[in-house]
Amino acid sequence: MENQPPRPPMSPTPAPLSESDSRMWAMLAHLSALPGSFFLIGSVVAPLVVWQIQKDKSEFVDYHGKEAVNFQITVALATAVSLLLMFVLIGFVLITVVGIFWVVFTIIAGIKANNGEYYRYPITIRFIK
Repeated sequence: MENQPPRPPMSPTPAPLSESDSRMWAMLAHLSALPGSFFLIGSVVAPLVVWQIQKDKSEFVDYHGKEAVNFQITVALATAVSLLLMFVLIGFVLITVVGIFWVVFTIIAGIKANNGEYYRYPITIRFIK
């Protein structure tokens, strides 16, 4: 047997993020839903990807990632209900309200995260604790 150098551990602990990087990634967890909305479930997938990649590096990003994913799932469900209610015409009004609510609160959450504040979306089902 040859003398081999020691191997690094199998699952190294990720390096923690700096405060400014944590704020940036937390903001991206929220705002990544906006361009993601051009795809069928992109508004849920984009924040989910950001959260999964960065959650172990920062408690702040972990918190905001969960919040963003929970909110986007809640909005997706509200949109589905609105689409179903279009058969009785109220869905047309409801989908407009849901859309405005989604954009406004997603932007507010992104700004709060960038400022280093913890933000909790209103009227959100907490699927991920």
